[in-house]
Amino acid sequence: MRICLLLFIIVLRGFTGHSQSTFGELTADEKAFFEYKKDSTASAIYLYEYGNNYFEVRGNYVWLITEYHAKIKVLKRDGFDQANIKIPTYKGENRSEKVLRIKAVTHNGSAKHVLRDANIFTTDLSDKWQETRFTFSDVKVGSVLEYQYEIQSPFHFNLSGWEFQKDIPKLYTEYNAEIPGNWVYNRVLLGEIPLVVNEATLKPSCFSIPGMAKTADCEVLHYVMKNVPAFKASEAFMLSGENYRSRLKFELSEYYSFKGYNEKYTKSWNDVDKEFRKDQDIGRQLKKNGFFEKRVPEELLSSGEPLERAKNIYAFVKEHFAWNQKNGLWNDNRVKEAFEERRGNASEINISLINLLKTAGIKTDMMLLATRDQGLPTKTHPVMSDFNYVVARTEIADEVYLLDATDKLMPFGMLPFKCLNYYGRVMDFKEASYWHTIEPEKRNVETIRVKMQLNPTENHAQGSMLWISMGYNFLDRKHAAKNLSNDEILETIEEGFGEDFSITDYKENEESIDEKRIIERLDFEIANIVQEGTIYLDPFLIKFIDENPFKSKERYYPIDFGYTRSNTYSLELAIPEGYQVTSLPSKKVLALPGNAGILRFECKKTQNNTINVLFDFKLKSSHFKSEAYQLIKEFFQYAVQAQTKSYIVLKKT
Repeated sequence: MRICLLLFIIVLRGFTGHSQSTFGELTADEKAFFEYKKDSTASAIYLYEYGNNYFEVRGNYVWLITEYHAKIKVLKRDGFDQANIKIPTYKGENRSEKVLRIKAVTHNGSAKHVLRDANIFTTDLSDKWQETRFTFSDVKVGSVLEYQYEIQSPFHFNLSGWEFQKDIPKLYTEYNAEIPGNWVYNRVLLGEIPLVVNEATLKPSCFSIPGMAKTADCEVLHYVMKNVPAFKASEAFMLSGENYRSRLKFELSEYYSFKGYNEKYTKSWNDVDKEFRKDQDIGRQLKKNGFFEKRVPEELLSSGEPLERAKNIYAFVKEHFAWNQKNGLWNDNRVKEAFEERRGNASEINISLINLLKTAGIKTDMMLLATRDQGLPTKTHPVMSDFNYVVARTEIADEVYLLDATDKLMPFGMLPFKCLNYYGRVMDFKEASYWHTIEPEKRNVETIRVKMQLNPTENHAQGSMLWISMGYNFLDRKHAAKNLSNDEILETIEEGFGEDFSITDYKENEESIDEKRIIERLDFEIANIVQEGTIYLDPFLIKFIDENPFKSKERYYPIDFGYTRSNTYSLELAIPEGYQVTSLPSKKVLALPGNAGILRFECKKTQNNTINVLFDFKLKSSHFKSEAYQLIKEFFQYAVQAQTKSYIVLKKT
């Protein structure tokens, strides 16, 4: 009898490239490689990388074997860091992973410097992890660092996959695996870089255990990528790099023994729901209604309509707690102690909020999510380590509100920017858990209206400004002013305008302030506006975008702004008597495909002897695929040029 394997995917695109390289030998192309024209900033590059995973019986035990071989060319002195090799391995109670057959050589032309065994060290990192380290010798710009090793692992769940993309580029990277049908793995290929070779074939009767008649078929995988760019995790407006870095990820789902039994490692959401109901740190902490009912004012839980009541409870929790800057999702959560101490992690604060809302008769559930720096949660099956944050999902009159009470300035119904990560899992313990889409605040507006008069005789200008901030723009303004006195707020604003700018009056329009909006009014003066009878005026007292955040030539990851944006600036400028307009900025109008973004800049003289300036910058979508990168980059560059290279010139007649 044989254990047969159902192939996950069979896509054959043909083999192009490089067979397995012989250690210690460089090909003619590798010897002749001195420059990577596709990325002049690269400090080093993988000329060749090979990996192979298979299962093998050694000493009456089935081991997961990992073979690794790499050649790295040092292009700049910054690339010397690549000479420090660290190989992490996992330790269990009875067995541990072992690093075997390490070989390393530094190629400097025809000269070779071979690693000695005495220069290989193993260090304990923790109770569970250790690290094998070595450093290449005689490294220079132009060196090729070649090394290979084998990891022998008793932990079959540690078939982790392959990193096609790292922090330096790769000319060629190849991954192979031979997986017996006894082991079933969930897998996913992440990133947007295509495979040039993508093969999955079936190898009959490839695996057996001595003394047992049964055999297993194997799935044989062969994947290749070429010219893989370096992964630059610091690019502007992106989610966690874990979402986009090109890699193959495995997770052990099920094991079938030759003895006839099987073990499941991947749970269903139904299994997770049952465990959560009983969990000491999560499920039981959501059943503290009686505790909270005795410790808050009775009217907090009963007065007003449901929405008003929910807002009052939300305000109470924000005011009651101080957040300790920890998420605490999988730690020991004790909401009673946190409430008494008036301090807690995000889970304790938001679970307290959930308890109070439920006690007040408002339908509320806990929602698990991953913050933007964590990576998107896996949807195909539960991976609980994907989640690192908890918020409240409350439903009032068919409207859904997501609430996080860790930030005292956060308006009701808004989540912190860090939580805008597309979706979360609602743990409805009465029914079943389900996915819920995170909808960011839609009205994120910054509108600035300026009226200005020029007084050349006294060499100054004066005017007034109305500054309206809504949504996340409002939140940014409130955070900027947090813990500042009025005088400090004014000093901060003035610093942004330059040394010739001074505020003569400032106030917040309290009648127009609501939970998600602030209106500021200020009067100002600008000195030294005339130079030898000519007025050179920058019409933008405030610049929304004074530098293009998109600097890379190419981008292989989506652009994610988190939320839609609208920035509008208008100026009404009275032309002083005795002066005429000699130069105005040119008109600019640009739109992204599908009306996803609009840029409009116009400066014109009116019949009323005034100059009207309008700058309108809108992003109607918060997410763009990498294919749109050049358009987005150009769109922002136009916006920067309009705000930084536009001048109104008036000359005395």
